[in-house]
Amino acid sequence: MKNLKVIAFTHKKVDLKDLGKLVISDELIESYLLSLKNQLAISEIFYISTCNRIEFVFTHEEALSPSFVETFLSTLSVGADIARLASQAVVYESVEALNHLFRVSCSLESLVVGEKEILAQLRQSYEKCKNLGFTGDYLRLIMDQVVKTAKSVYTDTQIACNPISVVSLAYRELRKVNTFTNARVLLVGAGETNQLIAKYLQKHKYSNFVIFNRTLSKAQALAADLNGEAFPLEDLTTYTKGFDILITCTSSVDPIITPEIYTNLLAGDTDKKLVLDLAIPNDTHPDVLKNNSIHFIEVHGLQEVAERNKQERYHELVNAEKIIEQHLQDFKQILKQRRVELAMRQVPERIKEIKETAMNSVFAADIQNLDPKSVVVLEKVIAYMEKKYISVPMVMAKEILVDNC
Repeated sequence: MKNLKVIAFTHKKVDLKDLGKLVISDELIESYLLSLKNQLAISEIFYISTCNRIEFVFTHEEALSPSFVETFLSTLSVGADIARLASQAVVYESVEALNHLFRVSCSLESLVVGEKEILAQLRQSYEKCKNLGFTGDYLRLIMDQVVKTAKSVYTDTQIACNPISVVSLAYRELRKVNTFTNARVLLVGAGETNQLIAKYLQKHKYSNFVIFNRTLSKAQALAADLNGEAFPLEDLTTYTKGFDILITCTSSVDPIITPEIYTNLLAGDTDKKLVLDLAIPNDTHPDVLKNNSIHFIEVHGLQEVAERNKQERYHELVNAEKIIEQHLQDFKQILKQRRVELAMRQVPERIKEIKETAMNSVFAADIQNLDPKSVVVLEKVIAYMEKKYISVPMVMAKEILVDNC
């Protein structure tokens, strides 16, 4: 395993602007990785790129020195301070490299522990480089074990069970109210938070959206994505088509949803409504809650749940580490077996060579003195023995490996 290497640039040590300089576009991946392979004697390599990490996983026979990392970056033509970037790289080798890949795939190295997206990103990165011909049998074995380990951690621990993003928690709370997918959804504000919650709703078949925003163009852009309607914020006072779900998140320091506006939005409807207020401070005036029948969900309560869930996830780190350690030990055995399999591939050819030498050289004169039937029998015996002999070394080698576990 000593040839496995990882050069990692992550949010922990590298400024995000510098991280962006290390991103390789899809059009350039092939040429860049080919240059790295040719110039640095790298046999297999793949490249990982996410919003907060850039990593290179590869095989190399020599230990990685600071000068090697600088040469590596120079080959990439990153157009930045090579020495400074090299000093911010974290290098992993051998068992540490595999342990690092396990931890990355299980999200233990992510900004948000327990977010499964990193495993999909890791697999996609590997597949892309594999399809370009930059990986081989060794990195295939590595990735098989990486995926297996991540699945074990996500299945056998609670590390990803409880959501910790406010938006995902908000959607869960919203669904508890038993709303219907044809519900009329009013979005007040078109910022990132409302965009995310709207995408959640759209993904789950909600389709009736009306967006209000101070800047009309932003409301129109979101409405186009949702196939909804867009209005300037001041039109809240005159909108009379009613609603079932009101989602508000603006940067206003004063309540946007006043008693007067809320009454107008009801348009005479007396049914209990759902109000999801994700603003800090709340966009909803306290009197609205006092005087109306409302399922009210606010960001403060969601943040408390998110913090509790986050702590529960961190409590699962110990269990995740145990699973990683077990898979690390398992892989050492897998690697030994694979080395034996690769070595045994030479056995059939060697046996054939021995047979040819025996038949055509060592015992050629003796064979010539045999009658044709005896020659046929001899050839059958040798062919039978050849076939059986090929399996013997493999079986014995595997037995030795198992006994030494």
